[in-house]
Amino acid sequence: MLRAGAARLADMATKNRLPLIGDVDFGQAGALIGFGANLPELFYRGAYFVDKILKGARPSELPVEQPVKFELVVNLKTAKALSLTVPPSLLARADEVIE
Repeated sequence: MLRAGAARLADMATKNRLPLIGDVDFGQAGALIGFGANLPELFYRGAYFVDKILKGARPSELPVEQPVKFELVVNLKTAKALSLTVPPSLLARADEVIE
């Protein structure tokens, strides 16, 4: 539900001069910063486990995995609207910078 309204929430936050931080979709929708696990990678790993189970592996014997690849999105357009300066060190680490 939140993901579907990400653009609306980001717009409301910016209009009220509130820096919004959410997952990657929020950053792309207009939030100041988006950070989270790489969803395509999670889906790929999920398919790997489904394949193992369909080939006869017992789910209780499969290891539990945590995400290892994360993405950082910085929205400079929103930062400018909020009169914020984003440190160059943060921009250097970002996977995507929206201008």
